[in-house]
Amino acid sequence: MRIVLATLNARWIHAAFGLRYLHANLGELRDDAQILEFTNSERPIDIAEAILAENPRVIGLGVYVWNATESLELVRMLRAIAPDVVIVIGGPEVSHEVDQQEICALADHVVTGEADLVFADVCRRLRDGEAVEHRIAASPPAPGDLTLPYGLYDDEDVEHRVLYVEASRGCPFRCEFCLSSLDRGVRAFDLDPFLGELEQLYARGARTFKFVDRTFNLKIDNTSRILEFFLSRDEPVFAHFEMIPDRFPDELRHIVRQFEPGRLQFEVGIQTFNPEVARRISRRQDYERIVDNLAFLRDETNVHVHADLIVGLPGESVSSFADGFDQLVTLGPQEIQVGILKRLRGTPIVRHDEAFSMVWSQSAPYELLQNADLDFATMQHLRRFSRFWDLVANSGNFAETLPLLWHDTTPFAGFDAFTRWLWGQTGATSKIALRRLVALVFEHLTATLPPEVVGPPLLRDYQRPGRPDVPPPLHPFAADAQGQAATGEAAPPRQARHLAADA
Repeated sequence: MRIVLATLNARWIHAAFGLRYLHANLGELRDDAQILEFTNSERPIDIAEAILAENPRVIGLGVYVWNATESLELVRMLRAIAPDVVIVIGGPEVSHEVDQQEICALADHVVTGEADLVFADVCRRLRDGEAVEHRIAASPPAPGDLTLPYGLYDDEDVEHRVLYVEASRGCPFRCEFCLSSLDRGVRAFDLDPFLGELEQLYARGARTFKFVDRTFNLKIDNTSRILEFFLSRDEPVFAHFEMIPDRFPDELRHIVRQFEPGRLQFEVGIQTFNPEVARRISRRQDYERIVDNLAFLRDETNVHVHADLIVGLPGESVSSFADGFDQLVTLGPQEIQVGILKRLRGTPIVRHDEAFSMVWSQSAPYELLQNADLDFATMQHLRRFSRFWDLVANSGNFAETLPLLWHDTTPFAGFDAFTRWLWGQTGATSKIALRRLVALVFEHLTATLPPEVVGPPLLRDYQRPGRPDVPPPLHPFAADAQGQAATGEAAPPRQARHLAADA
């Protein structure tokens, strides 16, 4: 029985972790299965052609918030072209509100929850001619019952793609905007076989690992063993972890201090600095410890810190968000992700809809459109703020110039004014070439600052990665003796950034 496991990744560099778990746990059906990965940029008609070319009897499709729209179009097409092929869908996007989704009605079977073991059972029942219900609820498997999937990363994955790994599943917290709020406890994998799998990946040349654990530093003994594993490697390894921001005890600090630059990235979810808002969404965090821990990471380690804030939480006004943003900027993380609140299917954030007049987009990724504190126009502006912050701050292209944008005010007020000005100049939040963006930043800043204050740091920022050309506004600040006058040549590709949390 031919089985095709497929999904649409946000980008090619992301290897589909879930499909590899399904494949690894197919047992005697494993040799009859094949993984096919695509991206959202590919046409569904071409994806359907590639899948059906394998002549499958069963198609297992992973559906997520980032590919929900494209997956629906694909399933519509597969159902029309090949009505006899059995379509089994699963993933977070279709694990809740099943009766409300067209894609669930079109599919033959929907597996809700963690399908690692249940998918294999469904395939066996189909092979044996048994009747299989439309909706199959999968209970969370015990980690010890799972066959680990890391051997299914092929040589191309190891050399060119992000390798996802996990030492635990689940989350002990109940933050209402997050699907992990539905988990019941944390399940840890046995570290000895897990570290053995990491050792094999390392021996094959893997040097980039992204942990998908929701709370990597929950159990400090396990955290320490894994960090010591990476610290002991002969060749540098880059690893990304999602950390609880108020949990950095001394034993963890001791290990983290030892890592060289470029080896660790911590994603720390702050989300809000407003204690009342945090309590409202059932988020528990110690703000004094957060401030102390972020200061420690900034001042005493080489960790690249990616910190998250969310726009649109119920009861969070613009001024409240601005205060939190300003506080986070002063703590100095290398990246601040300004995210827009989403209504992920199944999350309890919807209990605030009536009290706070929450209005959501009906299309994935289901972002907030407005609420009682933030009208639609304000939300649109804050979306642009988020996008421009990515382009200017998180890109790393303006590291030295960035603080000039708030030289006479607060970080939020300064960047807010820049956002309004830049939108007025461009009417766009994408496809702004770097040389043009440099010219725009120079124009904005020199309206209030002398050119000789703005030009030199902006030129250093632009040329720091090795770009040999000089954007026209910066010609007066280029050293002719060094041959740095503008040539009009295209700049080399931007330096690779550290991994960010995706989705």
